[in-house]
Amino acid sequence: MAASASERPQFISSNGGNRSFSNAPLIDNSDPNQIIVPEKKSWKNFFAYLGPGFLVSIAYIDPGNFETDLQSGAQYKYELLWIILVASCAALVIQSLAANLGVVTGKHLAEHCRAEYSKVPNFLLWVVAEIAVVACDIPEVIGTAFALNMLFSIPVWIGVLLTGLSTLMLLALQQYGVRKLEFLIAFLVFTIAICFVIELHYSKPDPGEVLHGLFVPQLKGNGATGLAISLLGAMVMPHNLFLHSALVLSRKIPRSATGIKEACRFYLIESGLALMIAFLINVSVISVSGAVCNAPDLTPEDRSKCEDLDLNKASFLLRNVVGKWSSKLFAIALLASGQSSTITGTYAGQYVMQGFLDLRLEPWLRNFLTRCLAIIPSLIVALIGGSAGAGKLIIIASMILSFELPFALVPLLKFTSCKSKMGSHVNPMAITALTWFIGSLIMGINIYYIVSSFIKLLIHSHMKLALVIFCGILGFSGIAIYLASIAYLVFRKNRKATPLLASTNSQSVETLPRQDIVDMQLHGKAATSDLD
Repeated sequence: MAASASERPQFISSNGGNRSFSNAPLIDNSDPNQIIVPEKKSWKNFFAYLGPGFLVSIAYIDPGNFETDLQSGAQYKYELLWIILVASCAALVIQSLAANLGVVTGKHLAEHCRAEYSKVPNFLLWVVAEIAVVACDIPEVIGTAFALNMLFSIPVWIGVLLTGLSTLMLLALQQYGVRKLEFLIAFLVFTIAICFVIELHYSKPDPGEVLHGLFVPQLKGNGATGLAISLLGAMVMPHNLFLHSALVLSRKIPRSATGIKEACRFYLIESGLALMIAFLINVSVISVSGAVCNAPDLTPEDRSKCEDLDLNKASFLLRNVVGKWSSKLFAIALLASGQSSTITGTYAGQYVMQGFLDLRLEPWLRNFLTRCLAIIPSLIVALIGGSAGAGKLIIIASMILSFELPFALVPLLKFTSCKSKMGSHVNPMAITALTWFIGSLIMGINIYYIVSSFIKLLIHSHMKLALVIFCGILGFSGIAIYLASIAYLVFRKNRKATPLLASTNSQSVETLPRQDIVDMQLHGKAATSDLD
């Protein structure tokens, strides 16, 4: 039952006056499926906030991460572990900022982009976000297909086709409530963790070398730089910013200064816990790969597999070096990773489409469209290039995600940097400055790698001079457009300040969770209200 106009939350406009967000959908608080945070301040409230962080953390341990982790461990042993540590710390800062945006404003990142930018930039940002969702979905499709091949000897191309059906079955679990779905995701996360802890125990990596790799930064050669960018792309994903800022809207929190601060604090702790587990899993994967591929008694055949390691070869390698059960454990972890990642990817795609275009689709239809876009290239590569080609496609998809990060990160920073009442217990300006630094560093590394790799490609190519010049002009024009697009987002002045939900000086005002967000998570029904 919708609340009356007088009960709907008030928004603070840029000129200090209040305006009613009259078309903000609310739902009746008698719904037993709602996750309601008690008004009384208590550490027990933390359990009401558990869930969104684990859904977000899945993106940090998806098959794309496993692929890049395996390759970095096989080629550089433990030398790139510090990238995982830096990326995990950066992810915590960035994800907490995304969660704070949703908690304080009551609108997620894609909705803020639609309200702020004109039609053309908004449409282009939507296209980039959709490409990021598809690029994220490709490793999940291929990873699940590899897992099915390891467990049941199903051909990879058939496994690619089966992934869509399996995801739709898991999405059907939504009818049992968002809490049960969150518990399922958490269970899958811990399943992955247990599998790799066991693998870690039997592969026996050297603890001293692992710690050295974690805390001593080093990049040896252009190949290491490329893998480092792939690791960053697989860790800090653009669609996760849209996802996290929307998932927090499913909770009912007291709209008071104390309630908002408590929500931001508990979401930070919850995200930290989930990302710590994801960090340990990634460290375990690299450590297992580094220990196995650098074992002194490795056969020439297994050593050749390590030179171009992918998810499928890793299974055979583990079976030969550690044991058959090790291969099955890896397959179970990979299957859990792929299936859980597709659920969160579907949610992210739904929020992106709803936020940028104000268009909502049923989750099964949204999943079908996204999965088709991911299945088509995956199927073609699996049929033509086999498992090796599919593995290379995962690396390409991860690098695309890294290059697209600025187009989600910069708007997030612009929307949060103007907030004076973010509600966080940490100084918002310090968080914003740190995140700008992290974002600039990632963008700088990406630009350096693009330019250096492109120049190297032109220098060592065997093309005619005229063709080299033409490709150079074309390539550098693309790089210039990429830089100009980022510069536009960075230096463009926001047209208006984003309104804050309710007055943070009030100790009694409350708002219910967003109807459309809850519907997407619980029942998959399209909401009927607009969010302009």
